[in-house]
Formats: sequence, structure tokens, C-alpha cells
Amino acid sequence: MLFMKFFRTVSIATMLMLSSSISFASGEIVMGDQGAEIAEVQQQLVQRGYDVMADGDFGPATVDAIRSFQETQGIEADGMIDSTTFKLLIGRDMPEITHGANYIGRRIVNTAHQYLGVPYVFGGNSPRTGLDCSAYVKLVYSQVGIELPRTADAQYTRGTPVSVTDLIPGDAVFFQTYAPGASHVGIYIGDGNFIHASSSRGVTVSSLSAAYYSSHYLGARRMINQH
Repeated sequence: MLFMKFFRTVSIATMLMLSSSISFASGEIVMGDQGAEIAEVQQQLVQRGYDVMADGDFGPATVDAIRSFQETQGIEADGMIDSTTFKLLIGRDMPEITHGANYIGRRIVNTAHQYLGVPYVFGGNSPRTGLDCSAYVKLVYSQVGIELPRTADAQYTRGTPVSVTDLIPGDAVFFQTYAPGASHVGIYIGDGNFIHASSSRGVTVSSLSAAYYSSHYLGARRMINQH
């Protein structure tokens, strides 16, 4: 109950402050991004006959349209808007795109969900054969360019401490389970939930307010500023 109260008290103003506190320059626009540049790209796609809405929200329909356009141009069809794709569509160089912490957090969460159902294997390092909790978190973060140590206790020494009231999607959450200190780790995905490699269920989503996890909760770290 205490955890649920905490999550209800996080204000929109606090979230906006957090989302603008960290920024990164990126050479590509990907699913989940929003903004005027995306709306401009979508307008060009509409004019070329693609079935998208020019709403500035880079969703699955826009990804499909971009991928189809890239195929017609003979370039890598990855569904992302890089400088080449942008120039072919708009006719000018792509401006520098700056992303806040929420953008990086969305990429972490989206990547984390790709491994749902992967079995748990103690000491496992491969999504093909199984992962343990810290290997899973290390893998997800590495795919957005953030390198972490292999074990949960070492990961707990990285990043910036974050209170439970200030969690944003993409933060790492830690638990003290079978040993003193950080012995289990997952990734916060929002609404009081986190995704992790559970020893009993494999990669799954759980609630921080569940009795077991709330009683074993140790703390959280924001790794985004390790980028």
C-alpha cells in the first residue's frame, strides 16, 4: 500500500522536470519519438501515398511507411529516420535531434519487452538459452548504448540514486533477496510495474507493490546519465 501511495503522488510537473533534466544528441529518429520533425516527415509520406497521420507521433504505422519508403530507395529498410532517409524525404539535411530522459527510457522499456518469456537460467548470458536478472538488465541497457557491470551488486554502484517517488521508465530497481545487498534487479516500466528475469517465471512483468517485492525493495538507480 505504501508503494501505491508513492506512485499516486508523483505529479505531472515532477515528470516534466525529470524528462528535461538530461538530454542526448542522436543521429536518428525512432519509434516512440514525437515532434515537429516527425510531423513534417509524415506529411511527406502522406503526399507520397502512404497511409499515415501527420500527428507528430512516430508509431507503428509510420515505422511501416518509412520501411516501405526505404525499400523503394534501395537503402537499409530499418524503419528509422536517419540523415539519409530524412534528406530523401524532405530534401534537406536532418537537424540535430536532442532527446530527453523520457526518450531514452522509452527505448530501454521497448527493448526490455522484446525478451518477455525468455527463461531464467542462473548465470545465463544468452536470450536464446536463458538469462539471469543482472545479465538481462545488462543486455537491455547495452542495446541502447549504456554499458553496465555483469552482477546486480556491481550495477547498484552505478548511476544516480533515485527515490521511489521519482522513478521514471528505464530506471533500474534493486532488491535484497537471497543475500545482503543488491541481489536482484529489474527495469521500471511505469505505473508501479517493473520487468525482470524472475527465477520462477523468466522475463516477466511484476508490481513493485506486490508483498514480496515491496518488502525486499532496496533502491533504484538512473543509468541514463551513464550514456
